Amino acid sequence: MNVIATDIPDVLIVEPKIFGDARGYFYECYNREKYAAAGIDCDFVQDNESFSRRGVLRGLHFQAAPFTQAKLVRVIRGTVLDVAVDIRRNSPTFGRHVAVELSGENFRQLFVPRGFAHGFVVLSDEVLFAYKCDNFYSPPHERGIAFDDPALGIDWRLDPSQFLLSPKDKLHPRFADAELFDLNNPEYLK
Repeated sequence: MNVIATDIPDVLIVEPKIFGDARGYFYECYNREKYAAAGIDCDFVQDNESFSRRGVLRGLHFQAAPFTQAKLVRVIRGTVLDVAVDIRRNSPTFGRHVAVELSGENFRQLFVPRGFAHGFVVLSDEVLFAYKCDNFYSPPHERGIAFDDPALGIDWRLDPSQFLLSPKDKLHPRFADAELFDLNNPEYLK
């Protein structure tokens, strides 16, 4: 596999090796030893999958301590723009984001470490999205940031009139008003 550094050193793009022929393809989408050797050393405890239609925007989500999560995300079918925002105060990349197109055709994965908000928008007619988490989902600990906050400067690549949002995702606070992590104490929100 090929691991690609992004503008935020902790966020990594993974390109697995694909073995294909006239019958189809095979690839190893996760191998703990290989990923740990590549710098993704997590004990993933939960796998999630979602199905969405064009324009669905999910995010920007994260969880508060003690349920902070790192995620390894990928697309099985379709295409998304996947975004990770550094929400660790005192980080040299605080407030910056990485946006990567993930698709069932490019097989790319994105590693989103703890201390980042995460979201995606569906660019294809439909998408089947899968991800691993290194901590369990906890509804009382879920948090979010407004996906459209101008302070973040995210180009979601679709006209805002096309966005389909959950009621919760419409109510997240702006970045300046959100609970964020402290890099010196990653389990603390303030």
